[in-house]
Formats: sequence, structure tokens, C-alpha cells
Amino acid sequence: MLIFFPAVYRTFPAFTLHESISNVCVHHIRSCSSIRFIKSKYACVFDKSAFNFSHQQRLFRTSAVSHGQIVQFKLSDIGEGITEVTVKEWYIKEGDSVSQFDSICEVQSDKASVTITSRYDGIIRKLHYNLDEIAYVGKPLVDIEIDASKGVAPEEDVVETPAMSHEEHTHQEIKGHKTLATPAVRRLAMENNIKLSEVIGTGKDNRILKEDILSFLAKQTGAILPPSPKAEIIAPLSKSETVPTAPKDKARKIPIPISRPVVFSGKDKTEPITGFHKAMVKTMSAALKIPHFGYCDEIDLTHLVQLREELKPLAQSRGVKLSFMPFFIKAASLGLLQYPILNASLDEGCQNVTYKASHNIGVAMDTEQGLIVPNVKNVQVSSIFEIASELNRLQALGSASQLGTNDLTGGTFTLSNIGTIGGTYAKAVILPPEVAIGALGKIQVLPRFNGKGEVFKAQIMNVSWSADHRIIDGATMARFSNLWKSYLENPALMLLDLK
Repeated sequence: MLIFFPAVYRTFPAFTLHESISNVCVHHIRSCSSIRFIKSKYACVFDKSAFNFSHQQRLFRTSAVSHGQIVQFKLSDIGEGITEVTVKEWYIKEGDSVSQFDSICEVQSDKASVTITSRYDGIIRKLHYNLDEIAYVGKPLVDIEIDASKGVAPEEDVVETPAMSHEEHTHQEIKGHKTLATPAVRRLAMENNIKLSEVIGTGKDNRILKEDILSFLAKQTGAILPPSPKAEIIAPLSKSETVPTAPKDKARKIPIPISRPVVFSGKDKTEPITGFHKAMVKTMSAALKIPHFGYCDEIDLTHLVQLREELKPLAQSRGVKLSFMPFFIKAASLGLLQYPILNASLDEGCQNVTYKASHNIGVAMDTEQGLIVPNVKNVQVSSIFEIASELNRLQALGSASQLGTNDLTGGTFTLSNIGTIGGTYAKAVILPPEVAIGALGKIQVLPRFNGKGEVFKAQIMNVSWSADHRIIDGATMARFSNLWKSYLENPALMLLDLK
């Protein structure tokens, strides 16, 4: 018998293999060029008849093999006390190559949708979850095979894997320039057929920002495209230009119910409450502890409707869709400056009131995933045009289920425009820890009397306020509503208080 100790023999004499090797005991083998090294604490015992040594100095012939390490990429803590998420979409599959910052999957918590990106360069070997399954923070999300020569992963994350041929490994490596960009920026670039490698990033570590994409488009087309691909740039028409308009149907349009085929399964179905629905259960359960009181009024928006029609072409030329909501939000912010108790929060022990410096006004949105309430940050220092632009961004991200945690947290006051669906009055429920909320009804053309007793056609909208009666009284809510109403019925008054 011949016993080889690798600590002593760094090279083997040249030999030719004539018979099969028997009784081989190897725990771990690493490849270096084409020579095999065996860990010193193990010995390999071979039958002495297995080898026939020759005088020619040739190395032991082996096929080139690459051996990688499997890293279990665990789901990191995404903040806000979130411990579990639902896997909504996989951007990769087993066998795909990924680079650092490449999108792996999209997960949805009870507060936001988050895109998970890779921390490694390598090859996806296993997906630990199927779509709509629950993934837990700290548990493996995917297994990624990395090149062991480029760095060693933490010991508990590394598992052994069978060797892979060098040709296969080379074929699956990602080559090219690495770019840093958020999923929203990558989506914007893809929708406009832009290669990120051609864009110069101005963010930290040369990260590509949305502004970089828009600037790149401007250089190519001569015009700045809107953030959302659905918005169109329409230049304002001069007075000399005339555009044929379709005849307006003055008759009242009656909504036609949508008929859907009735499918009777014959069995009840039970499914878990997940995602935003789970957040709604938690938030509304906490809201039941708040003693609500309501206050309703109607607003004559005739002058605001005319003003918006005049400003719409200008906003469209800048790539922004201008709705009534930016005016409602700005008017609310001006009112909150006079009545800051409505922009406050009450602690759990009902001992302290915190007056919020920022006006982060939330806007309730109805999406396929359920009710979400992103908020426009720092409205008190934003113009109506800036508010409109931010609303466009939030609505686009909400429709694509791409709203981040920052967009959905930190709200201080909320408006819910239920009128876009229908209805005039509503009993809005406060979103803790906020203390007030407003529900806006649809705008209707109704007859009203002017100061001379004459009947005129008015654009009427109803508003329903709800407030926390523990710290807000009815008189305060009424005065705030009257001030908000005056700004909307006479938009020119807002100019006096705008900053």
C-alpha cells in the first residue's frame, strides 16, 4: 500500500493510470490549475497495483473543473417591524446569472411592496418560495452559487455543491458594465428603450437617477418626457389655433352596471389575509379605539373648475396631469397652518400631543392590491405644480404596485377622494396616529342661488370630515373647514398665503 500525505508531497510524480482506484477517502478537494490538493488531515490510501510510474515528468491529467460555493441569500430586515412578506413576483429563475444590485424578486408586506436585489455575482441555484407564499425575515430566499476565488461567504451561509465544468461556468458568467439604479428607474429606461450603460449617473457611486434618464431622453428627442409613460406632452394651444371639438352630450350619463358571468363552485373558499388587506385589518382595529365625530359641508367649485381648465394645457406641456386634488391638498395645508392641532398626533397613553412640523398629506388610493394611502411630503413648502407632479409619481407607482415604505409612512393628515368612484357623503375613518381625515364626494352640477336671488349653475362638491374628539372639538373642525372652503371657492385667496 502507498500512503500520500499532501503536507509533504506538493507535486505528484508523473504516472499513468492502468487500473481503477480503490478505497479512496477524500473529504474535500480544491482545484488549482489541473493539480488536486488534499487537506492535510486526511490521507488517501491506494492499492499499489493501481499505478505504474514512468520516468517522463508529466502531470496527472484531469479535465478543467470549477468548484463554487452556494450562498443562502437570506431575506434581510426591511424595517417597520415587518417579520414576513408575500412573494409576488420572481425576476429570475433557477440557472440564471445575476450581478450585484440586480432585481431578484418583489415582495409585499402589510405596508409596502419592496424589490429585493442581489448582493452577489453568481448563478441562481434554488428558489425557496413559490409565488404568493409567505417568506420570513432571516430565512433563505434563494441559493446563489458564487466564485469562491472572489471572496468567501459567511461560514453558516456556505454549503457544498457538486463541481461544475469550466466551460459551463464561463458560459453562465455575467459580463459587461455594472449599473446602479432603482427598479423604477430601470423600468423607465426599459419602457423608453434606453440602455443604462449609455446613461451617465449623477447619484451617489454613479447611481442612475430618474433625472438622468429624462435628461438622456431630452438630448435625443429635444423634449422632456413625463415620469409616467401614460402621460402625454401636449403643448398649450394659441388663441389663433382652433381645434374641432366633439359635441357635448348634455344629457345625464347613467352608469351601466358591468355584467360578469356567475361562476358557482358549490364550495366555500378560505384564504389567509395578506399584504395590504392585513395592514387594513390592523389599522382599522386600532381606529376603533378613537372616538370619531363628523362634520359635513358643501363647496362651490365653479371658479376652481374654470381655473383648472385654464391651467391644464400648461401642466400637460410640462408632462404633468393636473387634477383637482393638488388644489385640495394645498388648501388643506394652508388651513393646517392656522389650526395645527389637526396636524398632530396623540400618544397611546393620551398624555401628550405632538404637533407635526411637516404637512405630509396622505391620499387614499384604490388599487388591485387594496386600499393604500401614500402621502405627499412637505406640502407646506410645495407649489401646486410640485404637488401635482408628486401625485402623478405616486399614482404611477401605486398602479404598478411599486410604492416604497417611505411613500406609505409618515403621514400627518389624509384626504380620501371617494368621489372618483361615486357618492357624495362618506363617514371617513381616521388613520392612527393621525387625528383627522376628509372624504371628498363627486362634483355635481346643481342649481344654486346667488346674492341677488338668481338661480345659476354651480359645480358642487360635498366634504365629510372626521376628527378625534379627544383633542379636537367641533368648533375647531368647523373653522378649519370654512377656511379650506374659502380657498377653494375663491382660488385667488390662496395667493395671499402661498409661500
